[in-house]
This record gives sequence, C-alpha cells and structure tokens, in this order.
Amino acid sequence: MIQYGSDRVLELKFAQFKPRLERRNSHWIEIELKFELSPATPAPPELTDLSALVICTSEGIIAQIVPLDEGCDCEFQFTADEKEQMRAFIQSEAIQQAIAELPLAE
Repeated sequence: MIQYGSDRVLELKFAQFKPRLERRNSHWIEIELKFELSPATPAPPELTDLSALVICTSEGIIAQIVPLDEGCDCEFQFTADEKEQMRAFIQSEAIQQAIAELPLAE
C-alpha cells in the first residue's frame, strides 16, 4: 500500500479473497473483494476496513482496481505486486466462470 503524499511503501500479502460479484450493465462487472491478510503484513493502521473494488468487462478483463476503506475511496493505492495478487485471483478459472454465469442486469 502506498499512502498519497508518502514515500513509505508497505507490501501486503493476501491470504484469502472473498469476492462479491455484481453485474452493473451489459458491459461492466463490479467485484467487491474482501480479504484476509497474511499475519506478517497487516494493513496500515490508518485503515479501518480495507477492501477493493475491481471493475471488469463482461468478458472478465480487469479495467480498474480501487482500494476502499469502509466501502469508500481512501488515500491509499495498491502496489503493483498487490494488484498482481488480485489479478491472479480474478483471472482464476473459478472467478472467470462466475463472471460468465452472472445474469444480465435488468
């Protein structure tokens, strides 16, 4: 995690992901990612309830990964390694299948 305006970088390791998928329309899928962190890499103390919003195309291609604190934008950004961990999870066969099976939004 990198806090805006800071030169301090903290690399989080994710132990487990808990996704909640929602189709927004025929083009976009939102995935709320809650996660458990490795005990060796706790979240920054400034964050209360860290999660991520992953926005994908209906084909499962990631467009954006946004860090959230208590469900809102926050003053942190994910590092390239943290995004890669999330990317690997989203691109897994199980999640790609779940995206493909989401019903169309009304």
